[in-house]
Amino acid sequence: MNTQTLLAAMLPEHVLLLGIVLLIVLEIGTRRPREFLSVTVIVVFAAAFAAARLYIGDYAGAPFPGQFSVDPAASLGKAVLLALAIPVLLVAGGEFRGPKFSILLLSSLYGACLMLSSDSFLTLFLGIELMSLPVYALVLLAMGRAESAEGALKYLVLGGAGTATLLLGISFAFGATGSFELAAFPAALSSGNPMASAAVVLVLLAFFLKAAVVPFHAWAPDAYEAASVPVTAYMATVVKSAVLLAAVRLFDGATVPPAMVALVAGLPLLSMVWGNLTAMRQDSFRRMIAYSSIAHAGYLFFAFLGSAPGRFEAVLFYVAAYGLMNVLAFVSLPGGEDEDRDRLEALKGLFHRDPYAAVAIAAAMLSLAGIPPLPGFVAKFLIFRNVIDAGYTGWAVAGLVGSYLGIYFYLRVIQYMFMSAGAEASRPASRAAVFAASLCCLLPAALMTVFPGWLLERL
Repeated sequence: MNTQTLLAAMLPEHVLLLGIVLLIVLEIGTRRPREFLSVTVIVVFAAAFAAARLYIGDYAGAPFPGQFSVDPAASLGKAVLLALAIPVLLVAGGEFRGPKFSILLLSSLYGACLMLSSDSFLTLFLGIELMSLPVYALVLLAMGRAESAEGALKYLVLGGAGTATLLLGISFAFGATGSFELAAFPAALSSGNPMASAAVVLVLLAFFLKAAVVPFHAWAPDAYEAASVPVTAYMATVVKSAVLLAAVRLFDGATVPPAMVALVAGLPLLSMVWGNLTAMRQDSFRRMIAYSSIAHAGYLFFAFLGSAPGRFEAVLFYVAAYGLMNVLAFVSLPGGEDEDRDRLEALKGLFHRDPYAAVAIAAAMLSLAGIPPLPGFVAKFLIFRNVIDAGYTGWAVAGLVGSYLGIYFYLRVIQYMFMSAGAEASRPASRAAVFAASLCCLLPAALMTVFPGWLLERL
């Protein structure tokens, strides 16, 4: 193993690991809690910069051949995930003063980065668990009300079920192919071997559970509602994006065979319809976003029906647009008690109290609904264009119909903010932090809106 390759290829991971060690040292040596989040923001920014630098330099290396490797696509995916975590950290200062939140979040980000460079099922499993286990703890750490324990427990139990399903699928894949390498998955996908097919189904179901695809979605609404706003924003964006980008690496250019189309497209289509219809009935903002994320998981898995060459750019553009808009909506929420700020009624008349926050949330809702010319529309266009190009026009039409069922509940949020009268509500503790976090989302979103073609050419 070349030490120089190890240091260069794992630079983002090394920065995150150094940050974890530094936070532990600070916990021992200082009593000033404000230092923890500021250090965490710097560490995550440095890790994102390192990943972006590897991408710009077109770096490729394999410090652990067959287990862990880096290419420009993996580096770009890491840069996007790490960048999405920065605005979450900026608004977390009002709720998390100690080191626990920062250490857990950095540990989860380490696992997410590991997933995106995995070359074997063993490394992939390790990355998923390193990403997921700290999030279980974050949900408990961020409980805002007594009944949140139920949501946290459901998340833990169903997350464990997903882990067991993935392990069973990996064992079947090894039995069918004799290899733990991710390259065995595309071979199993096209194989007629019953054991290989069972392995594919089990691995896909595990990813569906991690991404909250119907009918494996029951944990998401309760877990999103259980945690506080920063942790919910992290789960809805970074965790979901990491799972989908890891799935792209898992498929690695494979084409879905006809026998698997019903599984790869059927459940995601059901997820779109169920998520959008159920979101209409929610009175909680976080539960509404949870069902919205269930629908968006369906859109993203539709990308695997499309041709392999355009799959990565479609998924990456989508997770960037989806993540930015979700984080923007969360960081712009009005302040107050956790239960009060979670009610949709708290948004009534927001434009008259805080025009900037109302406009930011409105932009997020319109983009998530897929209204042109916002980046959410471009992201959906890329997904369904690839599906049509692959010859699945019927599935694409059904997906488009299902995707626009959700326009109603996004517009309802806008109606509450701009066309309803509401009582005065308290504002967030730190307006500067909220403004900085929203700018971190708005500026790249504006770039994606105005220059989508320029960005896509560079993916």
